[in-house]
Amino acid sequence: MVFMGDRATLLETGRFVQRHARNAADEIIEAAGAVDETVDTTAEHETEAETEARHRRAAESGDAASMSVFGALLLRRGDLDAAEPYLRGATAEGDRAAANNLGVLLHQRGYPDEAAGWWRVAAVAGSAPAAHALGRHHRERGDEPGAEYWLRQSAEQGHALGAYALADLLEHRSDVGAERWLRAAAEQGHREAAYRLALSLERRATEPVRGPHTYDTATGLRTAADGPVPTGDGAAAPKGGLTEAEQWFRQAAARGHRRAALHLGVLLEKRGELKEAGRWYLTSAKDGEAKAACALGFLLRDAGDEESAAVWWLRAAQDGDGNAANALGALHAARGEQQTAERWYRAAMDAGDVNGAYNLGLLCAAQERNTQAEQWYRRAAYAGHREAANALAVLLLQAGDAGGAEPWFSKAAEAGSVDAAFNLGILHAGRDDDRTALSWYERAAAAGHTEAALQVGIACLRDGDEQSAERHLRCAAGGGSAEAAFRLASVLDARRPAPGPPVLGAPREEKSECEEWYERAAQQGHRRAQVRVGMLAAGRGDVAEAARWYREAAEAGSRNGAFNLGLLLAREGGEREAALWWTRAAHAGHGRAALRLALLAARRGELTEGRRWCDRAVELGPAEVAERAARLSEALHQELTA
Repeated sequence: MVFMGDRATLLETGRFVQRHARNAADEIIEAAGAVDETVDTTAEHETEAETEARHRRAAESGDAASMSVFGALLLRRGDLDAAEPYLRGATAEGDRAAANNLGVLLHQRGYPDEAAGWWRVAAVAGSAPAAHALGRHHRERGDEPGAEYWLRQSAEQGHALGAYALADLLEHRSDVGAERWLRAAAEQGHREAAYRLALSLERRATEPVRGPHTYDTATGLRTAADGPVPTGDGAAAPKGGLTEAEQWFRQAAARGHRRAALHLGVLLEKRGELKEAGRWYLTSAKDGEAKAACALGFLLRDAGDEESAAVWWLRAAQDGDGNAANALGALHAARGEQQTAERWYRAAMDAGDVNGAYNLGLLCAAQERNTQAEQWYRRAAYAGHREAANALAVLLLQAGDAGGAEPWFSKAAEAGSVDAAFNLGILHAGRDDDRTALSWYERAAAAGHTEAALQVGIACLRDGDEQSAERHLRCAAGGGSAEAAFRLASVLDARRPAPGPPVLGAPREEKSECEEWYERAAQQGHRRAQVRVGMLAAGRGDVAEAARWYREAAEAGSRNGAFNLGLLLAREGGEREAALWWTRAAHAGHGRAALRLALLAARRGELTEGRRWCDRAVELGPAEVAERAARLSEALHQELTA
């Protein structure tokens, strides 16, 4: 599963002005409450209404502190008309919290410049919330130096919102000091700061820093090709990588940050802690995060609960998640509900997920609707989907349009499609352009393509480079290629010393590596490997094992397997059954089997039958068999005419 959380974060954090325009009132009023700690707590057990009534009476009597507190209470309630005279009165008495809150009130009334004037008064008097509000005001007007000055004043006084806003400004300028202030805000409980700090740490832990400046993972120091890099304000080397990122994701998620919960789920899933990952996905999904609902669906599907998975995919798809729509499409396609599958693939495509078009192409191709499949593959390929480009090329090649297929294979291969690189190798091999074919095979093999590694291994064997051949054949055999396992076994077999004469009482030899590779190929149905395993077993004296492998090869159509099984049966006294297998081998073109049948017929006195098999053996060869069969045929002829 792939979760594009970073993109969502950029969309959210990259629009400072719009975001703050939405949240300005709540943030600043909260800031005013945080700085205004002049509330009288002498009556600890009085109710909120009693406290408000007490401050009202004191404010009406001219008490500046109570005017400030009561004005803030009215401001939070949204009663701007009632709050303004109290805040102005307290401000006139020099109350800096009231000056800050008066700025909030004026900003809400639509007088930003007058609000900024009062924020400046409060900020100069030491109000961190006012400095934060004033810094934001300057940034909204494009005055970044002024914004930085006031936000720094707020942040350095320990104001979480000021630290976060300063970090946002510095990050916008790609200033390395941003992380320091994100950390400061996060440590004070700012959940968005914790989330963005975690993202930064995660990116650093999983991606090399681009450009001339980088981090030395061994020392944790920043370096540059042309000398030391100035660290700037608060620059710090990476600390803790993914472990620290997880801690901050946890803090943000615990405070209700749904994307942090999603990222935490992803980290836990990668570690195999699926139960806890599922809990965080569920938390995030319930808060409306479509990607978390989609991820939860995949966890449930993998656990075998397909019905519950479909419920969460449906929820995510209805919220516009293309990945979930594709998953629903695949689910219905597997059930044979093609129309429903197509509807969901189209929904994925409409959500901007190019996989939807590719999956529509696959769906149409499976139904042999090749014209429609080509259209969908083209749509996805033009959008940059490399596997769609490869599938389109395959479709064109199957239709006989090799010229049209090649550019799409090339485009897919250059975009990183391993299958396309292999297919280009096949295409050039078909043109007898072995050099170009080999270069594409090597490219695909380097990316782990099993059949490409086999082709490279075969080419190396052909060129006499046995060492390189072995390396590639091992890769292909390890990837599951039966032919590669057989060829690797053959290479190793050729290096084995010739067996000495049997020694009475000597222990049975352990299976060699080459025999293990022969057996792996044989178990995958490779007939030549089955015959060779049978021969090695027979050489060890294990007749039952040899017969089993010969029989398996023979029944799969191996003429050598049938011939060898016949020899084994004949030695064990089963000549009648041996004749049946030799007959099958001879009909399949095995000259030695035909000669054996001729000798068998001659011993039985069936001279005409014997001559018939002799003629077949002469026809099939090889030369020494043909020569012996000719001599036997002549002898039988003389016997018949005597």
